[in-house]
Amino acid sequence: MPVPEGTLLNSSPRPTAPRRPHTVLAMGHEIHRSLTEEGALDRLHSVAAVDTAHLTDFAAAADAELADVEVLFTHWGAPLLSEDALRRMPRLRAVVHAAGSVKHHVTAAVWKRGITVSSAAGANALPVAEFTLAAILFANKRVLDIAREYAQAREQPALLPYFTGYGNYHRTVGIVGASRIGRRVIELLRPLDLTVLLHDPYVDREGARALGAELVDLDELVRRSHVVSIHAPQLPGTRHMFDTHRLALLQDGATLINTARGSLVDTDALTERLLSGRIHAVLDVTEPDTPPASSPLYTLPNVLLTPHIAGSLGNELGRMAHWAVDEVQRYAQGLPFLHGVGPDELTRSA
Repeated sequence: MPVPEGTLLNSSPRPTAPRRPHTVLAMGHEIHRSLTEEGALDRLHSVAAVDTAHLTDFAAAADAELADVEVLFTHWGAPLLSEDALRRMPRLRAVVHAAGSVKHHVTAAVWKRGITVSSAAGANALPVAEFTLAAILFANKRVLDIAREYAQAREQPALLPYFTGYGNYHRTVGIVGASRIGRRVIELLRPLDLTVLLHDPYVDREGARALGAELVDLDELVRRSHVVSIHAPQLPGTRHMFDTHRLALLQDGATLINTARGSLVDTDALTERLLSGRIHAVLDVTEPDTPPASSPLYTLPNVLLTPHIAGSLGNELGRMAHWAVDEVQRYAQGLPFLHGVGPDELTRSA
């Protein structure tokens, strides 16, 4: 089972006098520059003794840079924490990730050595859920279609006859995956006049009702929903979960939203359906990450294609950084992490 948000993964019973643990930044050059420009790292220096340089490759780092590291403050582009890398960091006690998934750099060797891990995935879930809410409401109201029609006609469209059947009243929205993001989307939808369906193999009917959704199997969700939004993890069992068969179950005019991982959808099968004009799509992720220049996804009128922007960007990076700095501060005080990540979570997270 995954470790719920708020699970306390280290066990100090009470805070100790604050200290400033030796902390090293490990992340890509671009994200380090962005965090610096946003001022998102300034507060970290008040709670930790932070090296001025940041690491992008442990193998290239000098032994002196790693020998005394107690806390690694990581972000996108962090190098892999292999056994060899950990061997050169004998004093490492915590990895605090100022972004979402730790899958790309945290290995089993980290937990085997008793190193605690924290992630700001909960902070990153917020803008993704907000993006999804906007996409759902715009999809049902056909905002992009109407805007395009308006631009082409250059006159006020005849609203009543032209837009019959559009709108958000009593529409059905299907949420695939009760992840942090999926749950937040359901929460944001709760005040609206919408029926919310949920598919998640790890949630029972009572749990779904508590969230504000009706639990159904995936095929039923796809058939009944006007909008389907994917929030499932990227796992071997979820690859192409939206294949030719499942995409065919979408009702005419339905919209498929994917802000999770591109591999969850068979891109070729989806493109074929979209070319027919029968369905719509909002795609923030694709497989491959960047479609080829010849892909119809760039120009189809029934597709909104964005380059993985649903998650934190710009000043939203600061929210994740502050979550992570809070965790470093708790560590410095001898307190357990609020947003700890356990090894089992990697088998069910994005």
